[in-house]
Amino acid sequence: MSTQSKQVPYRFGEKLRTVREKKGYTLKVVAQQAGVSESLVSQIERNRVSPAIDTLLTLADVLDINLEFLFEEYRRDRPVHIIRADERRKIEEDAACYEELAKPSESDGEHAMESYLLTIPPGEHTHRGSYGHLGREFGYIIEGKAHFQYESLSYDLEAGDSISFSASSPHTLINSGDITLKALWVVTPPQRFG
Repeated sequence: MSTQSKQVPYRFGEKLRTVREKKGYTLKVVAQQAGVSESLVSQIERNRVSPAIDTLLTLADVLDINLEFLFEEYRRDRPVHIIRADERRKIEEDAACYEELAKPSESDGEHAMESYLLTIPPGEHTHRGSYGHLGREFGYIIEGKAHFQYESLSYDLEAGDSISFSASSPHTLINSGDITLKALWVVTPPQRFG
């Protein structure tokens, strides 16, 4: 472990010390209950060392600290996620290709979503939604023509059209044109990249 505080990326030591002092616990009491040395707890509180995750979880448990409280700075420091064009993950299902545009984050909880660029060659279609799943979907046709099958209903879509729906019913997107269909798709909760 590094003793240089500038190399400790997440500074939760002050929070641990503040909670410990408010509860009236000594370093010795917390160290004994956590099964670590008093010196280690002191160094963690002064952000001199970055604790192993199991040590941090144990300290949080001993002090009855919510993990969201400990990591809120981490989330605030990284509010923007970028996926470079040449770094997109891709999933191919038969002829359909899904290129990840927005990465799902577990920290988003029930608000987690995924977004991808969907490309389908002429005459081909998607497969995964054919049974339905939890959540909602939104699609925007960038280029080409599509036929959207939702339960027993059918819709024709062209470039510039958008669609949103409950994903719980069976649904399929079919390229009904003579050029590659390109669409922006958003799904919540994540299904492919989650």
